[in-house]
Amino acid sequence: MRRVLLTLGYLVVATGIIAAGVAIWGYAEYTRPGPSDVSRVVVVERGRGIQEIGGILKRAGVVQHAEVFVFGARVSGHASRLKAGEYRFPPSVSPREVVEILMSGRTVVRRITLVEGLTTGQVLDRVRASDGLFGTITRQPEEGSLLPETYHFSWGDTRDGLIARMQMDMQNLLARLWPERKHGLPFSTPEEAVILASIIERETAKPDERAVIAGVFANRLHRGMKLQSDPTVAYGIAPRGLNRPMTRADTAKPTPYNTYVIAGLPPTPICNPGEASIRAALNPADVDYLYFVADGTGGHTFARTLAEHQRNVRNWRRVRNRRTGTEPAGQGDGTRQ
Repeated sequence: MRRVLLTLGYLVVATGIIAAGVAIWGYAEYTRPGPSDVSRVVVVERGRGIQEIGGILKRAGVVQHAEVFVFGARVSGHASRLKAGEYRFPPSVSPREVVEILMSGRTVVRRITLVEGLTTGQVLDRVRASDGLFGTITRQPEEGSLLPETYHFSWGDTRDGLIARMQMDMQNLLARLWPERKHGLPFSTPEEAVILASIIERETAKPDERAVIAGVFANRLHRGMKLQSDPTVAYGIAPRGLNRPMTRADTAKPTPYNTYVIAGLPPTPICNPGEASIRAALNPADVDYLYFVADGTGGHTFARTLAEHQRNVRNWRRVRNRRTGTEPAGQGDGTRQ
């Protein structure tokens, strides 16, 4: 009997020593730098259990032993506090640090940049193609209702949710800028301001020209002159892009957007304008210009009279013919009257 008790005692001691050794090894592995020598991005989907997460991290090369990660998370009481999402793990991250990162919820921040002047259809195409967004697009935003900006989102956010943010940002911007508008504008609603801003957006990419072009259009609207803007003609023919040079026949083609034919503003915006163009539409420059034409350098030459404008058009034709030998329609042909 004594021999049995001694044997059991030895076994208990041995087991304790082994357990202590395993614990020491486990703790060392739990706190030791991991195997990855580069930063790695891992997606932890919702509903994954701790065992599944351990397997995902091991396959991604973030941890050496999934069991060590799982045991450490459980012993520390953090296994149920890990959050789903997309995470970036730095090189040599230890399992303990992995647990802390997954508890923090500091997921990878993705972004999509929408430049000024895109149509709503083009914006939706880019949102559909953005990796990391989920769900189909069920919202049908109107032209000009989305604010061009850089939008940040996380893996798993919905496309509809992002579009809703774009619409809300445009509404908030208009609510802020509308009270700051200049008195005596030739339009009376924020929606009309966006229409004019969209035309300005498509007419020039030069920041210092926006307010001047807004002033030209404001002057023409006040005088009852047609805007005669080529971008509106192109939009009326092909909202997603004309994909060819405009012709004289295009400027005579009747559409609700052909400002060579209709008086005043078109019925809707022709793109999604940015804040700078909206500010210009609401605060046009005090100029007496009625005409402008491309100058061949990416900007425009402005004129007060038709005769002056026609001289500018002839100058532009000479520049254009030297470059391409072709004849553009619209303002480039001096048809703005």
